[in-house]
Amino acid sequence: MRHQWFLVLMVAMLVLVGCAPAAQPTPVPAPAQAQQQAASQPTPVPTTPPTAVPTEAPAAAPTEEPTAVPTEAPQAAVEPVQLTGAGASFPYPLYSRWFYDYAFRNPSARFNYQSIGSGGGIRQITAKTVDFGGSDALLTEEMKAAAPGLMQLPTVAGAVVLAYNVNDAAGTAVPTGLKLTPEVIAGIFLGQITTWNDAQLVELNPDANLPDQDILVARRSDGSGTTFLFTSYLSQVNEEWKANVGAGTSVEWPVGLGGRGNEGVAGIVRAQPGSIGYVELAYATENNLSYAYVRNQAGIFIEPNLSTTTAASNAAVADMPEDLGQLLVNAPGDDSYPIAGYTFLLVYQDMDDCAKARELISFIEWALSEEGDKDALELLYAPLGDAVKAMVFERLAGMTCAGGQPIPSR
Repeated sequence: MRHQWFLVLMVAMLVLVGCAPAAQPTPVPAPAQAQQQAASQPTPVPTTPPTAVPTEAPAAAPTEEPTAVPTEAPQAAVEPVQLTGAGASFPYPLYSRWFYDYAFRNPSARFNYQSIGSGGGIRQITAKTVDFGGSDALLTEEMKAAAPGLMQLPTVAGAVVLAYNVNDAAGTAVPTGLKLTPEVIAGIFLGQITTWNDAQLVELNPDANLPDQDILVARRSDGSGTTFLFTSYLSQVNEEWKANVGAGTSVEWPVGLGGRGNEGVAGIVRAQPGSIGYVELAYATENNLSYAYVRNQAGIFIEPNLSTTTAASNAAVADMPEDLGQLLVNAPGDDSYPIAGYTFLLVYQDMDDCAKARELISFIEWALSEEGDKDALELLYAPLGDAVKAMVFERLAGMTCAGGQPIPSR
């Protein structure tokens, strides 16, 4: 019964709700309505101008100055010092290598060396048209008087070799190792031994099968330190040569075809069959020329090389003169090659230009270092011994410039 009354009551309530009028939404006030509409529309760009930036300058920063940067201008790049030299062709292959290598270690110095022969080098340094000279010849007293204060500083020792171009009787090139005595060498360059199968040559070289061919002598046409060494050697070992030709950078040759520089003589020997000439060892090896073994003062036939050149230098070091101008030819000792000699840089004790003096000293010190010695050995020049190097360094330490001023440091 209770359930029935409950159902009747629920139905009645539903009927009353369905018959009631629909509720109207409460009206939105005008401002709120505007906001509601604005929310549904893009916000318009304001039409009023933006606030102007103030024209008044902002307050100045504190007047305290920061620490000033030094006003000294940066130093300008230093111009390289140009040094010119001229002279001996004997050391030219080595000097060229030295100048090239040294440029990488010290780009502030530039060297230009002309291979014009020792005679030309002595003349130009005497006239001071170059900064330094090169010579294999020793300075005479007359030369020293003409150039007061000119020093001769040894740089390396080298060998003068008898290079030849001859085929044996069968047409095969005679290799390095032909034996020559002082008497035979003098005889060839005096024009007394004129063919390759001369009895004296055959006796010395019985297995060489030397041909019946005329000998063409190649010698220097210019003033030459190599000539000085060669003729000084002949003057020591042959009285006839000494009396009739003598020693010097330039002599009256009895025979021969002249070439300019070591390169010129090497060129003649390379091009002319049957020829023989004297050149520095490096030129013979560079041109693939055969060369002779020469009998030394001890009676032993010696191959020219670094070891035998050094032996000649060591045998004479105790007798080095004060001016360092020493002749090594015909040196004593079983291992000494007899036609060896120093080559020299010619430098004034007081140079006119202080910057050039500084750079030249620096170069020479480097050239006599282990690096410079390595270059010398590769090109078959014998580096100086420690005792001779010490003598050179002593002379360098005593150099001045511009009338006695000390050499400036870098």
